[in-house]
Amino acid sequence: MRLRDQGRIALRYSFAFGRGYLSTFLASLSALGLILAIALLIAVLSVMNGFDKEMRERILALVPHISVYATDPLIDWQPVASAIRARPDVQSVQPFVQFDALFMRGRDIETGVGIGLSGAGQEGLLAALDRALQERFAAEPSGLLLGSGLANRLGAAPGNSLTLIVPGTDSANPAGTRFAAVTLVGLLSTGTELDESAAVVPLELASELAGLSGGITGLQVRVPDLFNVHGLGWSLLADLPPGYYTTNWMMTHGNLYSAIQLSRDLVSILLFSIIGVAAFNVVSSLVLVVFDKQGDIAILRTLGASGADITGIFLLQGAMIGLIGALLGSLFGVLLSLGIPHLVMGLEQLLDIRFLSTDVYPVSFLPVEILASDVAWVSLVALMLCVLAALYPARRAARLAPAQILHQERV
Repeated sequence: MRLRDQGRIALRYSFAFGRGYLSTFLASLSALGLILAIALLIAVLSVMNGFDKEMRERILALVPHISVYATDPLIDWQPVASAIRARPDVQSVQPFVQFDALFMRGRDIETGVGIGLSGAGQEGLLAALDRALQERFAAEPSGLLLGSGLANRLGAAPGNSLTLIVPGTDSANPAGTRFAAVTLVGLLSTGTELDESAAVVPLELASELAGLSGGITGLQVRVPDLFNVHGLGWSLLADLPPGYYTTNWMMTHGNLYSAIQLSRDLVSILLFSIIGVAAFNVVSSLVLVVFDKQGDIAILRTLGASGADITGIFLLQGAMIGLIGALLGSLFGVLLSLGIPHLVMGLEQLLDIRFLSTDVYPVSFLPVEILASDVAWVSLVALMLCVLAALYPARRAARLAPAQILHQERV
């Protein structure tokens, strides 16, 4: 029996419109389970990929990859910054001042993390701003950029004046508390957790408020290889004089990144097991088809079909179920992935609640990234499982004794 004839018979057993109701129903049921499992897996993987992408491209674009500190305030920091900047494995170096602060507007007071940056810098937080806002911030010596969440809690808008309070570090000298009147020139709307606490002021003002007398807290270093920050940090220390130490993004956000990766792996295992269950359903369905079509199988054997031909028919039927399930499941999975962000936004507006908020989650929206490699691997695994699942029913059909079956039907 030729392969084309086997395929025609397998197609008739699987999708015989108007005929073969039981076999068609069982094949359709198996394909439907496979479609749902594949679509769900692709949608979940796309969401996890979205979180991974936002973590790498949004959050890590805003925070320093490596921070270089000294045990004493850095006063003459330019030679150190030049030495670090000269390394080929470093993209940029930017001085910064960091301090805890209170922000007061009228009777409203909120806590935040003050960050002093040079207005000429084009990296990190400032890179998230549009050009006009960067120029306004650089031109205003007492300008303030406030996280959108923090500004909302204060009821502040661009152009408002706020009082910035930096508590003294010495509890025995409360007079060391510093005050400054600042003007809100813009909002930081990064869609990340930084919107809830970050406040950026000019480097000179931050140094004065932090009591560093023109010095800085440290240097923010950005590198091209995000996953070599531990080794690079030690390498930087080897080139610096004693009294310096480094931190990196893995210390501050590494647990979050690891949690995203672990969640992705666990969810993938769980949903691949669902695809396995759907493939196991192919076994039971094809076994029932063998019983339903044993008369047809016996007739084919008497007409000269070999056991290998019968095996090929049922393997092709399993492959057709897997192919239809993979194609439609991938299509519905991609459509579901594209529609999930709009669905979440619609539910938030309808129910007047926020499912994702930056005071709890790293981003305030549901990110999605569809990878062709994920779709291809899921489809290929599903197809292979369906073909493997068809082996047992195919061998069972090939071992049927045609004479005994025909005798039973006559009786």
